[in-house]
Formats: sequence, structure tokens, C-alpha cells
Amino acid sequence: MVTLVMAAILGVQHVNGGVPAHHLLADPSLPVLSNWWGLLTLPLLAWFLLGRIERRRKANPLAAHGDFAAFTGALVFGAVLSLLFTAGQSSATETMVLSLGLLAVFYPIHRAACVLGFVIGMTWTFGAVLPMIAAAIFAAAGAAIWYGVRFVYARALVLRR
Repeated sequence: MVTLVMAAILGVQHVNGGVPAHHLLADPSLPVLSNWWGLLTLPLLAWFLLGRIERRRKANPLAAHGDFAAFTGALVFGAVLSLLFTAGQSSATETMVLSLGLLAVFYPIHRAACVLGFVIGMTWTFGAVLPMIAAAIFAAAGAAIWYGVRFVYARALVLRR
């Protein structure tokens, strides 16, 4: 399914002026990544992350509802972030990215459903590779915040006794 959606996106882009390519960090001195790479990378990412979601669901059957909500929320977040970036709203885009740190204190944004939703939400604008890189960075930072806060809190409770 993901492969068909990615092929459709690339087909629309090809017919409407060509498949775009993006410089890393929007810097012309850095390498260019074509959206064609998404035809390979997005299905592989979806296969890997859906496998992780399935294993989590088997271990905890009640997690399925939460995973769908996480996927949907991250999909909307990624799509809005892309829309604001395309509209040139850099301050709103920056605010959204920075809000991920606060969100990571209260919600595990590093989970597979969040990463997959975020990447798919940004794919129309940026292709698949750049959102995958951004999602990896955000997920790593989110995991560090999520587990770091819990570790510090647990240590504080132990020291308080």
C-alpha cells in the first residue's frame, strides 16, 4: 500500500514538472536527494516500523488503539509542519519543532507509530528521505527526553526515602 501511494505521489510530481530533489539542510553546497529514493526507502521504513508496531500490539493488545491515535496525530503534525514550511512560516515551523521537546516529556514520540506518521505526513512536500532523517533525530531526542525525565524522577523518589 505504501509503495502504491509513493508511486502515485512520484507519478503526479513527474507529470507536473518533474520529481523534485532537495538539498540537505536546504544548503546548495550539500548533496541533493531526489524524491525517487522514497520509492525504496518509504516501503522499507513502513515494513520495519509496522513490524515493531505489530510486536508491541501482540505484547499489549490494548496498545492498538493508542498506536492508531499516535500515528494519526503524528501524520497531522507532519502535514501541518510541511504546510507551514511551504507557506514560508518559519517562526511557526520553528515553534512546532521546538514543541516536540515539551511533548516528549509527556508522550513517547519516539515510538514507531509516531515516526511512521510523521514521515508519511511530510512525504508529499519533502519526499521520504529528508523526513526520515528528521524523524530519526526527533525520535532520538524524544527518547532521551522521555527516558531521561523518568530516570531523574525515579532517582529523586529513591533519594527522597
